[in-house]
Amino acid sequence: MDNYKEKFTEREIDRIIEMAWEDRTPFGAIEFQFGVKEADVIKIMRLEMKPSSFRMWRKRVQGRKTKHRSLRGDDVKGFRCSRQRHISGNKISKR
Repeated sequence: MDNYKEKFTEREIDRIIEMAWEDRTPFGAIEFQFGVKEADVIKIMRLEMKPSSFRMWRKRVQGRKTKHRSLRGDDVKGFRCSRQRHISGNKISKR
């Protein structure tokens, strides 16, 4: 994911970072919307953030049930909240 700056606009990179910071947004949602796997999100976060901020984020995210689909309960089927507006592809309708 070394060429992510060529693949995404600055606004898209900002949105990926924003979604990664959100506790309730799983990595699967980022992958669905932008095609970026969890490991690549971590690389982007490492390159775009100050080292202390990155360490704080990693500590908070590791093992968090809301960020990792495999840790979620069987009752959670999707990654969107019922109150969230429709997300399709790379367009977010709430903007």
